[in-house]
Amino acid sequence: MMRANDCKLSLPLQRRTNSSQLCATLTGIMTQFCSAALVQLLWTMTVLFKVTLSVEHAPMLLWSTWRSQWHPDTTLHEGHIVSTQELAVLLQPVFNQNSKNLILFVQDTLSVDDFTYYSEPYGNKKPFQNVQEILQSSPSSLVLPAVDCKATRYLLGFLQESVDWKLTNITNLDVSQLEVNTSKPNLFVVQLQPFISNLNDVFTLEAIAENDKIIGRLIMGLQERGIHFSVIYAAVRPSRISRRTDVAWELRRQLMATEEEDSLSYPPLNVTNGNYTCILFYASNFSLKANDLFFIDLTNITFVNQNVDISSSKCSDINTTLSLKYTKPVSGINSLEIRFLMTNVFYGGSARNWSTLESVEIVQDDKKFAKFNVSVISAPAEYSFHCQLVGTSNLYPARLIPSNDEAKNWDVFISRFQIQGFNIENSQFSYASDCTSFFTPGIWMGLVTSVVLLWILAYGIHMIMQLTTNSRFDDPKGPALSVPQTE
Repeated sequence: MMRANDCKLSLPLQRRTNSSQLCATLTGIMTQFCSAALVQLLWTMTVLFKVTLSVEHAPMLLWSTWRSQWHPDTTLHEGHIVSTQELAVLLQPVFNQNSKNLILFVQDTLSVDDFTYYSEPYGNKKPFQNVQEILQSSPSSLVLPAVDCKATRYLLGFLQESVDWKLTNITNLDVSQLEVNTSKPNLFVVQLQPFISNLNDVFTLEAIAENDKIIGRLIMGLQERGIHFSVIYAAVRPSRISRRTDVAWELRRQLMATEEEDSLSYPPLNVTNGNYTCILFYASNFSLKANDLFFIDLTNITFVNQNVDISSSKCSDINTTLSLKYTKPVSGINSLEIRFLMTNVFYGGSARNWSTLESVEIVQDDKKFAKFNVSVISAPAEYSFHCQLVGTSNLYPARLIPSNDEAKNWDVFISRFQIQGFNIENSQFSYASDCTSFFTPGIWMGLVTSVVLLWILAYGIHMIMQLTTNSRFDDPKGPALSVPQTE
């Protein structure tokens, strides 16, 4: 039977129990609230961080022969990316100068790290030497470490809308033949040789040094003629790793058959035979250099404007020829034809058909004929072929080897090259066979080093396992241990 004192004690105990439950409930609510707030904060920071990383930016250099073009206090804090509106404000001094002569050097890829990474001379190559000397000696200059690539991509269109320029695409690198009418605004556009900074340092150094010579030659030539001008040195996209929100922290090979970068919006060139597509051709940069004088950029007129004649192209199940004819691509060349000759041959060793680019031919003005043999450009007939760099340089993964004397006068630069001449379905590239081997020199070096280290480790473990202890021990309190020599 419960006594009265027990009843008196039960009420406080129940109150204490309810208070504990209330405290536990409040603690749980506060914990859930803090957790939700923390998750929301982390999610917001992640989104902002990804958005920041998604803005591709490239450096831009500006200098002028006029003084006080840009105020000395025109500096930007570290990490700031110049937007389109900010760039328009910074370019206003160029439009307000007395003599409106503007030179635009356009680089395919460039990053601010390239100026420091490739600052040391390599043999007789001195990258960025002329650019550095010109910046230091110019009366006024401005360095923008990070400019939004969207702004640089439409820079030429913005300049043309701002002033009624006389636009001149400089392909003839002989400055003495350049006509400059100082009574009118002049806009000179120079497309520099492309390079990829993380592919091959030697090739990149040579490309940078060659571009630096072009810049120095043109600038010095205009200065000797007493012409005042301003210069913009810009890049279309960064040369280092491009970060994107949809593939954040994920590295993978991106071929045209799977996914394209945002900056490459134009479709491939297609050749039709009746109602179906028989040839597909794509390149992010397609340019030539003739006799070290004429630089011919065929990218826009081939893929964007498609101002090219492909009527002479031929398609069959065995042989395919892609013919690209241009009318007056540059001053001094009336006509230019480029042919890509491909074959489809069955090989018993692999028991399948292989598509091979046999040769590339260049015909200038229907008289000069240059032929190049091709190395390492082949793929299964059902696939397309892709290579990051194709051209005449010895450092390119896929080379165009001159086959006659006329071909030695030409230099070919093709980046992000992709072609397919057989078995095309739905007017799209098939899976791409890449020219880059899966076992690169770096991978082989890593494998060999790993094998050597594993052998040293195995040898050490084997020697440790061979160690044995003595079968007898000397007792200092007992008689001396005598070990016969026969044991």
